[in-house]
Amino acid sequence: MSEVKVVPRGLLVDWGGVLTSGLEEALRRWAELDGFDFDSYLQAVLAWLPAESPEGATAEAELNPAHALERGQIAVPDFERKLASILVRRDGTPVPAEGLIERMFAHFEHQPAMSALVRRARSHGIRTALLSNSWGNTYPRDTWDGMFDDIVISGEVGMRKPEPEIFLLAARRLDLKPEECVFIDDLELNVDGARAVGMTALLHTSYDETRRVLETLFGADLT
Repeated sequence: MSEVKVVPRGLLVDWGGVLTSGLEEALRRWAELDGFDFDSYLQAVLAWLPAESPEGATAEAELNPAHALERGQIAVPDFERKLASILVRRDGTPVPAEGLIERMFAHFEHQPAMSALVRRARSHGIRTALLSNSWGNTYPRDTWDGMFDDIVISGEVGMRKPEPEIFLLAARRLDLKPEECVFIDDLELNVDGARAVGMTALLHTSYDETRRVLETLFGADLT
């Protein structure tokens, strides 16, 4: 007996790197203006990455401030101080901690074509949701009117991508099963996490490619 194919009815999209310009481009600009080497930032953050810990998220929060920030386990000023303490400007002076997150996210540029794509999908009756890992940054929510049926921000729900629970929560909020959802992200790790719970997931590389794949999946003209 052939397996019945599930037709997707929901679209979950990431923010940074999908609805905005790429992460690396924006962060390199931040590093340039703040006067430190971008590669040293990467090395510092990667050094926080722990091995899998049997103690779970609480223990990991002590080891990885970035993941803790995404879950809302530490306050933005505390994270800014932690990150600033391991960054050194090229002239040897410390990077100012206050306002660090605001400066970090100042160079993410809105991608209107991607936002319009989500809106067109919703106009076809496809349920839509934002699913984003937050670093305590401000989102342009005033531009999202009529765009999403639900918004899932990691720090507001106490979990982060690629943890399975956050994908399941996003699907549940749309009143859909995971296998009825299509998820778009610019990070392979998160794409793999969505697939692990049964979602169809695609790695975003360009507007044209993402549109073509979505049109095939949903059987809708999204031009």
